[in-house]
Amino acid sequence: MKQVNQSLGTKMAGQVIWITGLSGAGKTTLAEQLDVCLQKLGLQVILLDGDMLRNLFWDADPKSESYTRQERIKLALKYSHLCKTLSAQGFDIIIATISMFNEVYDWNRENITNYFEVYLKVPLKELRRRDPKFIYKRYDDGDLRNVAGLDLKVDEPFKSHLTLDFEAHPLIWQSNEYLAEHLLSKLKKSKFNQKLQQHLIK
Repeated sequence: MKQVNQSLGTKMAGQVIWITGLSGAGKTTLAEQLDVCLQKLGLQVILLDGDMLRNLFWDADPKSESYTRQERIKLALKYSHLCKTLSAQGFDIIIATISMFNEVYDWNRENITNYFEVYLKVPLKELRRRDPKFIYKRYDDGDLRNVAGLDLKVDEPFKSHLTLDFEAHPLIWQSNEYLAEHLLSKLKKSKFNQKLQQHLIK
């Protein structure tokens, strides 16, 4: 038992790959594709999605006036605490969430040991063209309010470890697979590479 406790005490903290961006930016798609890339390397991660987490932690109607900036920050910080708890036990996490608030970025950097922030920067025109959940259409029709990036103020993450800019670097957006491979190449230059190398040696 003593040996087990010592082993747990020296366990390497997991990586938290925090993918953020506005609705329709491709966060979930990139997270899922990155998960596929890591599985091919034999590495298992926990995949978290903002929609799933909101259903888990939030019991009010998102259309309600209570779904304000401050309420969203509180909700996003719950995601942060969950990621910290899991990563502290050695689990690697990929999370796809809007959560575009300075309070969240700052908390993550200060409290999550191996934190890697990815910002999908996509112009509103392109987001409106995609609109997979019809969020922008419903907003324009007057059926939805408190939409991040429209009538609800968000904070662009200027200190992200990686910004994938749709307009500035269109070539890396040519396919979901290419985008995920580009992200993986950046992760291999971060602390996460140590975990990858240790796993590949086994």
